[in-house]
Amino acid sequence: MMNRMRAASQSWMGRAVMAIVLGFIIISFGFWGIGDIFTGFNANELAKIGSVRISVDTFRNAYQAELQRMEQKAKRGITNDEARRMGLDRQVLARLLTEAVLDQQSQKMGLAIGDADIAKSIFRDDSFKGANGQFDKFRFAALMRDNGLTEAGYVKEQRNVLLRQDVSDAVIGGVEVPQALSEAINRYQLETRAIDFFELPPAAAGEIPKPSDAELQKYYQDRKDFYQANEFRKLVTLAVIPASLVKPDAVTDADVQKRYDETKAIRFIVPEKRALQQIVFPDEAAATAAKAKLDGGETFEALIAERKLSDKDVDLGTVTKGQLAEKSVSDAAFALPEGGVSAPVKTQFGSVLVHVGKILPQTQQPLMEVSAQLKDEIAIIRAKAEATKLRDKIEEQRSAGKTLTEAAATVGTQTRVIDAVDAQGHDKADKPVEGIVDGPTLLKAAFASDVGADTDMISTANGGYAWYEVASIEPSRLLPLADVRAKVEAGWRKDETAKRLAAKSEELVKAINGGKAFAAVAAEQGNLKIQHSADVRRGGSPSVPSNVVAAVFGIGLHKTGSSADPAGGRILFQVLDAVVPPMDANNPEFKKIIEQVKGGYLDDALAQYLARLEQNFGIKINAQALAAAIGGDAGGGGNGS
Repeated sequence: MMNRMRAASQSWMGRAVMAIVLGFIIISFGFWGIGDIFTGFNANELAKIGSVRISVDTFRNAYQAELQRMEQKAKRGITNDEARRMGLDRQVLARLLTEAVLDQQSQKMGLAIGDADIAKSIFRDDSFKGANGQFDKFRFAALMRDNGLTEAGYVKEQRNVLLRQDVSDAVIGGVEVPQALSEAINRYQLETRAIDFFELPPAAAGEIPKPSDAELQKYYQDRKDFYQANEFRKLVTLAVIPASLVKPDAVTDADVQKRYDETKAIRFIVPEKRALQQIVFPDEAAATAAKAKLDGGETFEALIAERKLSDKDVDLGTVTKGQLAEKSVSDAAFALPEGGVSAPVKTQFGSVLVHVGKILPQTQQPLMEVSAQLKDEIAIIRAKAEATKLRDKIEEQRSAGKTLTEAAATVGTQTRVIDAVDAQGHDKADKPVEGIVDGPTLLKAAFASDVGADTDMISTANGGYAWYEVASIEPSRLLPLADVRAKVEAGWRKDETAKRLAAKSEELVKAINGGKAFAAVAAEQGNLKIQHSADVRRGGSPSVPSNVVAAVFGIGLHKTGSSADPAGGRILFQVLDAVVPPMDANNPEFKKIIEQVKGGYLDDALAQYLARLEQNFGIKINAQALAAAIGGDAGGGGNGS
């Protein structure tokens, strides 16, 4: 959530600092061997860059937060070892070091951000907007609470984010793609070719004789990997799923009433809303003069027209009291009757007059309308709690040395035995094994484990838990030629047909490029139909397969070439024309390509800048503390230069 909230308020340049540069930073640091390894420092200090020290706790918290984000995105549990193989530890440390570099540079440059600018950034953040598209104070407070933050803490972090962005903007704000490169991109990406083509069918290869035993044996030996029986494993599995523990009938009316009373203020009461307009004046005197006009009979609409303001300039929307950012405006607006106009109100943006339009009174959804919903909700909450209790009991039994079957019996449930399953979830008859809870995740883990190995619990996508043990393994094996002879012969015949077609196509292409008419060749090969495509571009064509497109741009104008047809034949084509449109900077497709190229330019410029800052500030890594923080060997360590 926090990563999403931060990203929402940053430009693409700001995001580049936090994301794209990570790969460069990892390389530039040499990572596990950079600078010096700490000596004589506090054991809780993991890294130092300039005057900033990154603690083990800071790294661990950032690592766990990113791991949880990855698990939510993948909708499955991710083990620590798996995360390390994906380089998560390196990415997190690189991000923390990058932030520290930019924080120190912003301080060195004397940069500062005013409170009003931070407020504007937060008000614009989509994460904090309600259904009406306006900043929602209650939503903001709820998100802060859910993420364990205080308002002051978030404002401080947002200040750092904006200052980092200012540093990056100063470096890459004026970078543009050179004109010569833009023209080259236009020529390469937007060139359109027109071709004639026809398909040489597989039958053109002629009759393919039956292969000899020696040919078939050689083909089989050269392609053994294609004729392997899958590895099968016998698994013992156990699953605890909240959905199977739900008991709505056990929820009493008193339980429902209590839940309703606890949540109605947030969920079932729609607070009073008011349609508000606001005119901002440069000072209190101007606002007072305008209020005097209104008191003298002038309408608010006339005052808007007099100041040449649009509805967008004055409309605050139909909002609740808590959705207004300025408390003084909120208090004034919600103390007025419908149609009323406030006295001048001082705000951080000037003095304002607030006009109240239509008032929508508070409404409350009665208990009887939501009783069934709350009953199911309570049952689900209890089921999740019960699943958690069962999980803890099972894990306790496993920690005591019990097998999965023994642990299941202790808590009153049963394991499931799957006699044979391959890594794709199929049995020996090549039929899917039904009912494997979180199958892809469980099978991936099971086929990375071994008989008798300790295995980790899996948190399933539906809020449940799954366990497995590998009971036995039937290794993959090469199937005898006698068992797969028909399959081997079909493969040999297909390859032999492709070879003959390729050789024949080469002869035909040579003849056409030597002066023979393209249409004449098509006629000689059985009056094959010639098709035309005038829209072949490197990005693809609706009428030509992608491999043919690549071949079309691999030869010159008026030349002939060939490429394999995905349907099994061979396509011969002749390039008739090539057109490069004039460069149009407003062409949406061209603009998109240029933006991608520009992104690479910006990344390179920012990466070089950060590399120099790294050298200036100096970086040290405590490899031992890093290894301890992520639960293993940090990957070599050692002193670097």
